Amino acid sequence: MRVLVLADGQPPRKRRVLLHLRRADQFLLTDGAARTARRWGLVPRAVIGDLDSYRGDFDGQAEVIRDPDQETNDLEKALAWALGQGAREVVVLGATGRRLDHTLKNLSVLRRFHPHFARIWMEDEDHRIELVRSGQELYFEGPVGLPVSLFPLSGRAEGIWTEGLRWALRGESLENGVRDGSSNEISSSPVRVGLERGDLLVLITHPERVGLRWRGPREPELR
Repeated sequence: MRVLVLADGQPPRKRRVLLHLRRADQFLLTDGAARTARRWGLVPRAVIGDLDSYRGDFDGQAEVIRDPDQETNDLEKALAWALGQGAREVVVLGATGRRLDHTLKNLSVLRRFHPHFARIWMEDEDHRIELVRSGQELYFEGPVGLPVSLFPLSGRAEGIWTEGLRWALRGESLENGVRDGSSNEISSSPVRVGLERGDLLVLITHPERVGLRWRGPREPELR
């Protein structure tokens, strides 16, 4: 099952939401995104969160699920609910922008859920954000010169191998505050990014111009 989640960061353009809606089996909102969806005339399957900013926009039209747990944010609540419904692929829009602390928290949520329970990625108007974990490989295609950045999510990522990027890594490490992989670019397609240990964010600009797929000795483990 494919699920689209709209979170309460910087709203994406409506056309991006509609593009993913055509491919989704379910559409979920964190409660702060309800006003954006209502403005666009889009009705979700459910609205999920602590409901501190929900104003009853979809009462009677969608399931409204209140989870008051203060140890998890609204995106975590929405993803947990989606996975409980059997989601196997989730795209999250509106997870970046506005507050930097919320953006960083939402990026860390990828590590909790992906890939052991589902394939999850994020998009905004500038990037597609994928997480590669220990023993995995990500392959994607895009035009030569398209910027790609690599950032360790867990502080340090080791044994990174790339193909198809202008500045290749050959079993090397990246570490926050020491060495990062920002502002690389595609030199040939397909691009391969894999690593032995750690968690690595792959940020690909202009998400509408790339095609992605997983392959490698350890596929994302779906339970």
